[in-house]
Amino acid sequence: MIYIKNKLSIDRFDISNIAKKYKTPLYCYSLKKIRENIQTFKVNFNKINPLICYAVKANSNLAILKEIKKNNLGADVVSKGELIKVLKAGINSKKIVFSGVGKTSEEIEYAINKNILLINAESKSEILEIQKIAKKKNKIVDIGIRLNPNTDAKTLSQISTGKKENKFGVSQKIFLQLIKMIKKSKNLNLKCLSVHIGSQILNHKPYQKMLEVVNKIIKLSNCNFEYVDLGGGMGIDYNHDNSKLDLKKYSQSIEKFLKINNCKIIFEPGRSIVGNSGVLITKVIYIKEGFKKDFVILDAAMNDLMRPALYGAKHKIIPLKKINKKSKKSYEFVGPICESTDTFATIKNYQKLNEKDYLIICDVGAYGMSLASNYNARPKPLEILIKNSKIHIINKRQKISDLI
Repeated sequence: MIYIKNKLSIDRFDISNIAKKYKTPLYCYSLKKIRENIQTFKVNFNKINPLICYAVKANSNLAILKEIKKNNLGADVVSKGELIKVLKAGINSKKIVFSGVGKTSEEIEYAINKNILLINAESKSEILEIQKIAKKKNKIVDIGIRLNPNTDAKTLSQISTGKKENKFGVSQKIFLQLIKMIKKSKNLNLKCLSVHIGSQILNHKPYQKMLEVVNKIIKLSNCNFEYVDLGGGMGIDYNHDNSKLDLKKYSQSIEKFLKINNCKIIFEPGRSIVGNSGVLITKVIYIKEGFKKDFVILDAAMNDLMRPALYGAKHKIIPLKKINKKSKKSYEFVGPICESTDTFATIKNYQKLNEKDYLIICDVGAYGMSLASNYNARPKPLEILIKNSKIHIINKRQKISDLI
């Protein structure tokens, strides 16, 4: 995004004109940025030639999934709904892994019927359920076991997934026990060791520690895993201060790992593929005078973008029209929802705003619309994609009549 004559634009489109034409709030994505992110990922990990399975939970819009397919990526799904969507988008079933701690019998059976690459199991009970269904269908099912490596990802506690107190994966002791159990089964084929330590990770060192744990458990297991699924979690620069994960150093750590272990690496990136591709365009409804700060009340709310309310996530908020005059008081940017947590940011020395001004909330391509809700009976916003110098509506704005 750049300012052209003090007006903010994205892929050569004046965002103010987009806001006026399509109304606010709305999500706007750049396909150019998504393609750039995919290419950056492929270039940095080209020496290890991984299977890249896009984490659908980050953004499951069908139009974006179709672009993921065109770029030869697979998919990481965590529900039957996501699996149905990626298959509809044309993603090869042999590039799909099914993750998550609570797969139902119906979901497991559906995944088996669709002949996907792997079901990554997370408990003894789940493995027994997969075995029962596989036996009933007289099939041999390829599975993985998710290991909890007890590794601190140095990220927000709400999105940490690899510590022993987290619900994900199994301990090293149970992992080794499950291997013995699976080897006795006639209907299960253990192909993968899976691991995922968290999200929005900006330091490569937790990944290095994770790889050390994985290497240790492979030696102890005496198993030759065809796949090692390292999950995702690669962070993006929300602060716009050039803080980002060093993918080259992470890749070098994996290259060392592969010199010892002969396996195919699977990645599950989501945020790093789509996160910085999207903005939420919003309008100032009112500016309400407060004691030490003024409240800028937007037409976008926590039901449109949940991340700040859910775990205090920070997103840059940028005015569409740039002026030099500053506000004397801090601004707290809030939505109209009847919750005190419906707040996006408090910013000092922001430029002077007026009611009906347009703003963008940055880097919302991941876990933005996918976490949106109809709280307060508010319709979900419109989604558009800028593709090949054209604007495409990829999800219509809900109407109140859709909710009744």
